[in-house]
Amino acid sequence: MYQPLADELRPTSLNEVYGQDEILGEGKILRRMIESGQVPNLIFYGPSGTGKTTVANIIADATQRTLYKLNATTASTADIKEIVSQLDTLLAPNGVLLYLDEIQSFNKKQQQTLLEHIENGKITLIASTTENPYFYVFNAILSRSTVFEFKPITPDAALKAVRRAVDYMTRKTGLSVSAEDGALEHIATSCGGDIRKAINAVEAMFIAARPGDTSLLLTLSDAKAVTQRSAMRYDREGDNHFDCLSALMKSIRGSDPDAAIHYLARFLEVGDLPACCRRILCSACEDIGLAYPLAIPIVKACVDSALQLGMPEARLPLADAVIFLATAPKSNSGCMAIDKALSDVRAGKIGDFPRQLQNVHADSFGQEREQGYLYPHSFPNHWVRQQYLPDLIKDVHYYEYGDNKIEQAARQYWDAIKK
Repeated sequence: MYQPLADELRPTSLNEVYGQDEILGEGKILRRMIESGQVPNLIFYGPSGTGKTTVANIIADATQRTLYKLNATTASTADIKEIVSQLDTLLAPNGVLLYLDEIQSFNKKQQQTLLEHIENGKITLIASTTENPYFYVFNAILSRSTVFEFKPITPDAALKAVRRAVDYMTRKTGLSVSAEDGALEHIATSCGGDIRKAINAVEAMFIAARPGDTSLLLTLSDAKAVTQRSAMRYDREGDNHFDCLSALMKSIRGSDPDAAIHYLARFLEVGDLPACCRRILCSACEDIGLAYPLAIPIVKACVDSALQLGMPEARLPLADAVIFLATAPKSNSGCMAIDKALSDVRAGKIGDFPRQLQNVHADSFGQEREQGYLYPHSFPNHWVRQQYLPDLIKDVHYYEYGDNKIEQAARQYWDAIKK
């Protein structure tokens, strides 16, 4: 039966694990836990292909506990009950180590079925997730677990795995193998921190060897062919999606055009135009705002053009928009003003409309009263002093002029008139 190369080469000891030196390096806390042979309930989170399942297997061997594996995307409460039923039998004399993959797919009730058994220690839970556990894992589970983050594998660590895979396949196939300069390095770099992807790429290159050949040259062109887009990690509903949106907007806000264009490129590479377009439009209003009011219609025109053109041409107006916003002057005065006003409205600080602002039809027919409204256009500079806010908040100031050229010019204009 076919066994994927990545599974064949799965490490069986910590010394064979590549990457994660922050938690698994010599003297690091998770390594010390494993070497002691006793581990608490653990939650591993991080991207795919970073060693979560591998480390769980190693822990099972180190603790000499019966290992059960469930994937929460397909498992049910009945599967957990089946495991629990074996706790007091000879089938699991040292207790159970339950590896629950994708725990975020379990609802609250399903997660709660584990509580009693991880509380008394009969089940040691190792749960893994690609999402932030503080958003997706039930608090009672979190409070009984230690959380470790698995980071994407660095290119240097991935290169070690790639070379190990090449050596293994060389022995397995009996071929005389050589690699062009940069071929293995390209695989290690293009895997996006996912060792499984890197090893899969190596396997694909060996599978493509012609029958009867006694030698195999791993070329750079073949390496590029088997790693197309493989570096991309993207899930429209996952943390990575929202992290990328956040990074795009914060880079624009921070006036870093290089970072902003990089995160835009990530969205374009996976074809997610709507998400990045919404965030770019938001940034034009929230971060540039009144410092350069024309940014809003300019960016709207760029977004409309991009959506009409589609990819690959959409990259052009969107790149212009992102660089334009990143290099534009910034002001969040409009954002701050509306948030302050919303806070008062939500707190009930409303009050009655000033009489002079009411609609003339507010009174009953035949009982209209004098409004006392002063028409600004009838006065010099089209302005006259009168009260607009309700009495309850008549002295509140929501808007503060930003310290940019346009808003300061407006401030000076109105200061001169109002004095």
